Amino acid sequence: MGLNDHGVVACILNRHGTLGPAAGKRSRGELVLEALDHADARDATDAIRAIDPAAYRPFNMVIADNRDAYWVALRDVATSPSIEDIPAGLSMLTAGDLNDAAERRIASFRPRFIAADIPDPGANRWDAWRKLMSARGSTLAPEDAMTFLTPAGFGTSSSSLLALPSPATQHDRGVRPVWLFAAGPPDQAHFQQI
Repeated sequence: MGLNDHGVVACILNRHGTLGPAAGKRSRGELVLEALDHADARDATDAIRAIDPAAYRPFNMVIADNRDAYWVALRDVATSPSIEDIPAGLSMLTAGDLNDAAERRIASFRPRFIAADIPDPGANRWDAWRKLMSARGSTLAPEDAMTFLTPAGFGTSSSSLLALPSPATQHDRGVRPVWLFAAGPPDQAHFQQI
């Protein structure tokens, strides 16, 4: 995940069955850096659309600024990534599809985030979302938790909360993005402002 000086944010996620590197494939992390070379989300998304899909393992990517938000999905390395607008409101993305209720974590937590108090980043009020991000479940069913650790040692290693200012607020009042980062599981590590 990264944020540039223009307010473009990019975040990459693995798709199901594609965890880790693969011989002959480029790092998907490079795609975040490519997106952050652009001054707005639309241009960044166009650049990602032009990649050689065979060079990477499948991925989900979010590219956004304070005007537009896109979901980029490389499902099949033989075809170009698909690009969809992320709708207004609260969306969730894991290793499957955007807002896919068949994904247990989305089915369980998206309604909870929607019902929770809306964060007020300017006043550093994220309490409800911090609590949800820290929710642990059974180690046998990590998909039922936002923070988890499997018996094999795979689990939540960090967490971020990011708010982009509206265009009017950013230009009229000089408001900057707010990015909170927990350098460990959020039920154990404190969120620090970046």
